[in-house]
Amino acid sequence: MKKECTANYVKIGEKLYPCSVSLAMDFLGGKWKTVILYHLKDGKKRYSKLRKELFSVTEMTLSIQLKQLEKDGLISRKVFGEKPPVKVEYSLTDFGKTCIPVLEAITNWGNLIVEEKGEFVEA
Repeated sequence: MKKECTANYVKIGEKLYPCSVSLAMDFLGGKWKTVILYHLKDGKKRYSKLRKELFSVTEMTLSIQLKQLEKDGLISRKVFGEKPPVKVEYSLTDFGKTCIPVLEAITNWGNLIVEEKGEFVEA
């Protein structure tokens, strides 16, 4: 029997989900969360570096997604300095690191799609 089918619902805190896939997608869903996590999987990065790597995301969207990922415990935010300009670094938490195999599987699938239906290009 599948673990996700052993009960009618999955509960985390006060939130109920119909299955564990729905729960996982609440953590990783959306256009940018998984991309942000992918860019943090090899180590900590400053906000400005993330912004450059995710050039097509707006600053507001990036800020919102980073806050949500931090709230969900997937990333940590470390602030250096007390007055502007401050240095801020983001990194995966231990919990966030548990999604690295998922990120690698998505990357492999994306690469396969590019090989079959598209091409890698230099900007």
